[in-house]
Amino acid sequence: GKDDFHRDSLHYNEKGDYYVCPMGQRMEKQNDKKQRTKSGYLQYTSVYQAQNCNGCPLRSLCHKSANHRTIQRNHKLERHKEIARQRLNTELGEQKRIQRTADVEPVFAHIKSNRNFERFTHKGIQKAELEFGLHALAHNLKKKVA
Repeated sequence: GKDDFHRDSLHYNEKGDYYVCPMGQRMEKQNDKKQRTKSGYLQYTSVYQAQNCNGCPLRSLCHKSANHRTIQRNHKLERHKEIARQRLNTELGEQKRIQRTADVEPVFAHIKSNRNFERFTHKGIQKAELEFGLHALAHNLKKKVA
């Protein structure tokens, strides 16, 4: 299917620091780059590129670029995602997921959507806790008034 060509489905060789495309071609690392997101967060990504997509029978399924296929990967983010995935798949993680959908998801959705809270503006765990505490307080006061 289409997912077979998604970058998450491609084999990554950690030791050699390269990806392998669906046709078995190595996608070597071209460079590392740093960029700032709209919210000001600095992130580092590695850029990998196939060397020869010309004439590949899978090209139209694999990518639409006029050049050779390129993918970007934020390795730090991938490590965090993998740790989270492992924790969520434990028995405790499964119980917490079930509990979360009923207890807090509607509140988070309300704060994010109706209160326009998309990212913390303060750095550090204490400041972030305080910032979110203010959002929670406003949410609870609004519930009491309504």
